[in-house]
Amino acid sequence: MEIATKYDPKNIEDKWYGYWMKNEFFKSEPNEKESYTIVIPPPNVTGVLHMGHMLNKSIQDILIRRARMMGYNALWVPGTDHASIATEAKVVTLLKERGIEKSQLTREQFLEYAWEWKEKHGGIILQQLKKLGASCDWSRTKFTMDSDLSESVLDTFIDLHNKGKIYRGVRMVNWDPKALTAISDEEVIYQEVQSKLYYVRYQLEGTDQYITIATTRPETILGDTAICVHPDDDRYANLRGKRAIVPLVSRPVPIIFDEYVDREFGTGALKITPAHDINDYNLGIKYNLDTINIFNDNGTLNEQAQLLVGTDRFEARQQIVPLLENAGNLVKIEDYVNKVGYSERTNEVIEPKLSMQWFCKMEEMAKPALKAVMDDLIRFFPEKFKNTYSHWMENVKDWCISRQLWWGHRIPVYYLPNQEYVIAKTPEEALHIAQEKYPELNLMIDSLKQDEDVMDTWFSSWLWPLSIFDGIRHPNNPELSYYYPTSVLVTAPEIIFFWVARMIMAGFEWKNEIPFRNVYFTGIVRDKLRRKMSKSLGNSPDPLDLIAQYGADGVRFGMLCSSPAGNDLLFDESLCEQGRNFNNKIWNAFRLVKGWDVDENGEQPLHSQVAIKWMNQRVTQVCTEIQDDFEKYRLSEALMTLYKLVWNDFCSYFLEVVKPPYQQAIDGKSYREIIDVFEKLMLCLHPFMPFITEELWHSLKERTAGESIMIQPMPSTSVPYGLPFLDRFANTQKIVEEIRRVRTQKNIPQKNKLVLFIMGDEKNGDVEMNSIISKLCNLEGIRFITEKPNGAVSFIQQNTEYFIPVSQNINVEEELAKLAAELEYTEKFRQSVLNKLSNEKFVSGAPEAVVNIERKKQADSEEKIKILTEQIANLKQNS
Repeated sequence: MEIATKYDPKNIEDKWYGYWMKNEFFKSEPNEKESYTIVIPPPNVTGVLHMGHMLNKSIQDILIRRARMMGYNALWVPGTDHASIATEAKVVTLLKERGIEKSQLTREQFLEYAWEWKEKHGGIILQQLKKLGASCDWSRTKFTMDSDLSESVLDTFIDLHNKGKIYRGVRMVNWDPKALTAISDEEVIYQEVQSKLYYVRYQLEGTDQYITIATTRPETILGDTAICVHPDDDRYANLRGKRAIVPLVSRPVPIIFDEYVDREFGTGALKITPAHDINDYNLGIKYNLDTINIFNDNGTLNEQAQLLVGTDRFEARQQIVPLLENAGNLVKIEDYVNKVGYSERTNEVIEPKLSMQWFCKMEEMAKPALKAVMDDLIRFFPEKFKNTYSHWMENVKDWCISRQLWWGHRIPVYYLPNQEYVIAKTPEEALHIAQEKYPELNLMIDSLKQDEDVMDTWFSSWLWPLSIFDGIRHPNNPELSYYYPTSVLVTAPEIIFFWVARMIMAGFEWKNEIPFRNVYFTGIVRDKLRRKMSKSLGNSPDPLDLIAQYGADGVRFGMLCSSPAGNDLLFDESLCEQGRNFNNKIWNAFRLVKGWDVDENGEQPLHSQVAIKWMNQRVTQVCTEIQDDFEKYRLSEALMTLYKLVWNDFCSYFLEVVKPPYQQAIDGKSYREIIDVFEKLMLCLHPFMPFITEELWHSLKERTAGESIMIQPMPSTSVPYGLPFLDRFANTQKIVEEIRRVRTQKNIPQKNKLVLFIMGDEKNGDVEMNSIISKLCNLEGIRFITEKPNGAVSFIQQNTEYFIPVSQNINVEEELAKLAAELEYTEKFRQSVLNKLSNEKFVSGAPEAVVNIERKKQADSEEKIKILTEQIANLKQNS
């Protein structure tokens, strides 16, 4: 068999992924085995592969591949999320490029374009995941707007409404002026920004006196309906019952007193704008204040502002300053740092807005979901995220679930001419319910008007582990019973509230069961400067470019080798290079082994027997260790343990021991056993590096059609490994290191054979380990002695002294000079220690441990002086 000199990832990856797909190795159906299930966190249908996806999906693939090999019926369900805001924005942009405005279209026309875009561009990311080696059951691919999943979303809305857990009302919401929709609290990202603090004075009604307030938003002065001060603030005690005049619009407003005010902020007096600040809104309700909404949905000022109508809110902020100054109301402007909320989807500054919306009550649903995590019914890895989770769940707020968009699951509410409404999945059902409830209205289908809003994307995503197995529509179906609860969720901590918490709530609400047993939180992928990778910063490489350069296995290695759970990954492209080098190391080891001639009649040497026994036991030991790592989701540690086993133990040590002498054949028994060891290593590595391991597994032995490494069992850990034997081998490795050190120090060529003398009785000798030493150190022989030989260098390992005669291999004069210099240095060092120990002040004043360290230095130096003196004497005697 001709073996390529270099590993070629591209051809090998394409070949084996096609093979896996053709043989349906990723598919799963319920059977007698125990299930192991992962549901993919559905990426946005608008998305393309980025570094965060690479990390998250690599981890999931490692877990699912290992589960298959551990004997589970493993299922990884893929899919995408319809991503209301992101997708609608993409479609609006596409239409503008064609000269079409959304406002020119009916809802149905717009949705036709949206579905056209989805069919053309949606799901690209899933195809990209195949390049990474993702072993999803693609036949089960789901989309959150598939008909069955959509029906499940409508069913849950209706069910929660019937239970009184969904309601409609006017509330202060987070409004995104770019997406033109409300968003939930969890979709608001607060950022620290450099702002200005504007001090503005309001004239007290009927006087020539003023009260000064401080605000970061002078444009909202036009909607002010009160000024508020602290009831215990003596500066304003005389203003009870007074009114102030709002600048520029001359609106008289009351001065109210409330403990909400921070007396230390600004002047201790606050302007109150109930329509545009949540805290002001609450004060407005408390004191029955007027509410004046001065903004249009797109963030421009409306007619109620009276001034700057049609001007964008930020431009209005700039324009209102000279108006206030000319009117004599602007006192001063200061630099100020504050936190501003931004839309997580559009990065637009959020505008608090009073709006009629649909809400879901969360308090009662949160209770069992909180208990499940705090009692470890669901385990978090790392555990530190339990605190983050509990804090949010204990302070959970009602969820604004309506969005002012067209793309998504339309709210199944139908309004009637008498201002009432009915809830139903279809217009026909709604008409039937309405006719029974209000027969006097003589309703027709055209009499009903469906709510224009859609539901928050997360309102479908929170059902994901249930709905993909049709668990909402058919809660007791066989697939749900078999695959649910799922085994582990791999996700990012940023969506612990958006998604993780809500899925747990949904699990208890509709199944009275947890949705998954474990949650593995990945970290954020950052660059070497600890900046989050993003296209805008230009610090995020294209994952497909990385795969083209380093191979999928190399990139998977690079992502995982420094990715502890819950901690950020400081990505460096050199890690992928290290992964590629690891591939090449394995490939070259394979070429070496397959390049040997085999003599089936040859006798197996003792050193090969010992080395093969050692390597097999090391594999068992490492398999046991990484089993523990996987149970604790320490995947990075597991990979590095395997890396060291393959690179250090197998390639660098084991193969050196067992390789046959130059131009000689290896015996058949050793060869087969070496291939068996190689095969075990490929099995262990397969979940991390699926492509090269499949290629080599097929090349190591003859395989039949339809076989694959991915459905082979992992090496067994049930056979105990012998720690005493492994300890003996580890001690042997140290002896080999010492002998090689002597060769290096004495400049003795490797081709020159040496004799090793061991102080002791030959009957206590270790024949097995001595065979390893002889092979690796090119020894002429090993002899046991009872007296120290002359002209030899010695070292001690585990209380046994070893001697290597070197006088015939070295320049005696150079060696004597070297030993004399070392002796002189050691004597000076000993003297410095003695000086310190002869100092009464030091001995009596220093901690006992410090004094003991110095005494040990004295003893060690004296022992070294003795050995050096003996070595010098031996060399002189034998020269």
